[in-house]
Amino acid sequence: MQPFDVFTRWRPLPLPSPPSTDPQTQPTPQEINRIHTKQPNTAHFSTSLTPPPSTSRDRPWKSDPVFTHVFEGTDTNKPVFDAAVSPILPRVLSGQTCNFLAYGHSGSGKSHTIIGYDFAHQDEFGLCLAAARDLFEELGRINADRLPGGGGGQNDELGIGLRMYELRGNSAFDLQNAHCKCHIREGYDGQTHIRGETEVLDEGRVRVRPIVAKPCWDFDQLKRELLAGLELRATGTSTIHDQSSRTHAVLEIEIVTRELLEARDAVVERQSELVPVAKRATDVYLEENMKGFVQAEDGKYVPNPEYQVNQTRIDKAEAKKAEFESFVQKAEDHVNAVFKSSSHPCLGGKLVFVDLAGSEYYHDKSISASAPRAKPSVQEQREGRQINTDLLALKEVIRARALKKGRIPYRSSPLTMVLRGHFEPSGAAESYTAMILTASPEATQFAATTNTLKYGNLVGVASGGKIK
Repeated sequence: MQPFDVFTRWRPLPLPSPPSTDPQTQPTPQEINRIHTKQPNTAHFSTSLTPPPSTSRDRPWKSDPVFTHVFEGTDTNKPVFDAAVSPILPRVLSGQTCNFLAYGHSGSGKSHTIIGYDFAHQDEFGLCLAAARDLFEELGRINADRLPGGGGGQNDELGIGLRMYELRGNSAFDLQNAHCKCHIREGYDGQTHIRGETEVLDEGRVRVRPIVAKPCWDFDQLKRELLAGLELRATGTSTIHDQSSRTHAVLEIEIVTRELLEARDAVVERQSELVPVAKRATDVYLEENMKGFVQAEDGKYVPNPEYQVNQTRIDKAEAKKAEFESFVQKAEDHVNAVFKSSSHPCLGGKLVFVDLAGSEYYHDKSISASAPRAKPSVQEQREGRQINTDLLALKEVIRARALKKGRIPYRSSPLTMVLRGHFEPSGAAESYTAMILTASPEATQFAATTNTLKYGNLVGVASGGKIK
């Protein structure tokens, strides 16, 4: 089982917002009573929640000792980064994949944690930008040692490739390619592929681009690309939050070189050249067999006595197809060779940040009596069902991996299909995953906050191998 940590981050209490400007007339929001206890003989915390007396329908709840660290509302993004992300950067620099998933109901601080809102001050960067900043500093030192004079523009200069996309329903949308709709498919190799727009080229060639990976050679360039992509992310007004993220946003930063990017582009080009040749081979086979068989009176197909199947023509087309398949294989082998010949193991190291969609759609009976709210619209209910399906599938995948089951239910949702490649990256012995639970201390959010921590508790227990 891969290493797995669960962190809890409490957001600050919202400021009073009645129209009166007199602080003495503004009611102070009631707060959830919470106690975090570090358990003996373990480095983990358990959390106890008790609702204020006014929320009589809510019941106290206590977690198992599964939380690696608890961040309070006074903590900025910097201590979260220092405790959760910074210690695992050596893993990335050794070529591993590390994943961070932010889970919580809308308005609890997921996007603030992963992306941030203040991009002018480094201490307020979200985890993704802060990680990219530190990685560029380290890559700068590595490049200076490896490249003559520390100069840029060379084929083996280390940089960062940035991918940004969001998952909505059964589709993905490329945030660096004009919000292009992409399709999530499982390939013949058993891996999940996200395919973008299809380009029809000369001579019948068809090129299907993967999610765009923007190469960045310094931090300022990456920051500009990330902010431009975020402008395309879909948000919507809900009964919970007026800027609710109704999609799962995935941000990938990978250590790359120009040589690696060119090798991957070559694979896409060889695949596009294969398409018309493979189609021709299929057409020839069908043409010959359609001529070579006729339908008898009983409805069965029998050999056509007036036509002899031209097997030579079929074999020639298949040989041409095999030749172009070998070109694709050589291009894929070259990608692997680039990794093997790299003078530093950090090539291909990847950080994946997932800002999960809000999990606020629970049954009315779970809503605090003190927190009445409007009934979700039909659109919200439909989105909520898909989001809950994704989040349930994610939990079941983690449980199955913890139990080392032979079948991991990655196909249960598009979210888990996409994350499969990050949970089980090719060529790596293991990956690292952490979940950051974002929780609201406001008493009116007691049910939603409890549900968030219950989810994290189940994940933490599962990843520890103590399934209940």
